[in-house]
Amino acid sequence: MSDLHPDTRAVHVPRPSLDGSTPIATPIYQTSGFAFDDPAVFADGMTRPDGAFVYGRLTNPTVRALEDAVAGLEGGVSAVAAGSGMGAINCVLLGLLTPGDHLIAQRALYGGTASMIADLAHRFGVEVTYVDQDDPAAVRAAVRPRTRLLYLETIANPMTQVADLPGMCAAAREAGLVSVVDNTFASPVLCRPLEHGADIVVHSVTKYLSGHSDVLGGVAVFADEALRRRVWSFAIELGATLDPFAAWLTLRGVQTLPLRMARHCENTRVLATRLDEHPAVTAVHWPGLPSHPSHALAAKLLPDFGGVFSFDLAGGRAAGERFMAALELALLAPSLGGVETLVLHPATTSHRAQTPEELARSGIGEGTVRVAVGIEHAEDLWADFTQALRRTETP
Repeated sequence: MSDLHPDTRAVHVPRPSLDGSTPIATPIYQTSGFAFDDPAVFADGMTRPDGAFVYGRLTNPTVRALEDAVAGLEGGVSAVAAGSGMGAINCVLLGLLTPGDHLIAQRALYGGTASMIADLAHRFGVEVTYVDQDDPAAVRAAVRPRTRLLYLETIANPMTQVADLPGMCAAAREAGLVSVVDNTFASPVLCRPLEHGADIVVHSVTKYLSGHSDVLGGVAVFADEALRRRVWSFAIELGATLDPFAAWLTLRGVQTLPLRMARHCENTRVLATRLDEHPAVTAVHWPGLPSHPSHALAAKLLPDFGGVFSFDLAGGRAAGERFMAALELALLAPSLGGVETLVLHPATTSHRAQTPEELARSGIGEGTVRVAVGIEHAEDLWADFTQALRRTETP
């Protein structure tokens, strides 16, 4: 059946067929390589990502099952899995860009991605132009003869700006550019960028796709098989392949993704709405709030508004540190997308490599706290936040 709802597709992940039966769960193929009777099949498997399984660095049955599952959820033709989200992003950028090329990227980016793009400029002479995530005219104005890629995030980290995917991807397509969208914050449950004109979607599967804070992994999904083969060829040279056990854990997580995303969004709505009215908070950054600059666009593009938000405390960095130190249920930790609620201070953690000017352009302040909301009971989370907010009033 090809017209399955994403909720159903997430449960029925790919499984290998055996002689007369099919395993209910995808097995872990924990092997570094495979033996052959036919030398021609062996040789052919070394040349393409969809050939016979040969060697774990090229691919693996469990890893391919994950690639097929995420490609199906995103509506892509194929995918390439990597050992981390940054591994997937690097495979795409390094696999498609050459020295002297030009990249257009949105200003509001995950700190690791921003650092990688800066490194591309420094090491390889890749020129970069930054534009707002909702300004297709700026994309058109920025195009040069050697422009190759447009890079976007569906929901930006950490200030949750939402990209105008239909408009931005249309502008890229008009210019013959490849559009790449990091869909980690939205997941395929909230958005499928390929349906809006994107060519490649990347995820850190460490986050919502695996969902249990026990996996490092990434994946790139492609609308076009030729693009996938270009990136796969580079990925196997780089050695960025995902391991089968991580792929298996992620497949387990994918099956409950729609249920978890609903709870993440529900809990976030409770916290963001209440914090927006709290006297110790000067601003809440979540596209579900009418006050957010991306609210109208998000309401058109997304069925819900995601499980991550940021807020600014009136007392600045000192207040933020007191708040995070006082939390008893929420954890002070990196990452997001797991079942537990996590908080961090972007200026000194996820975006620590950015200059004060770059942080200011992204809207990240000294008192900004990012919250990745888990699936706990919302009232327990609010009670924890309330007691921690009281601690921000006194040193």
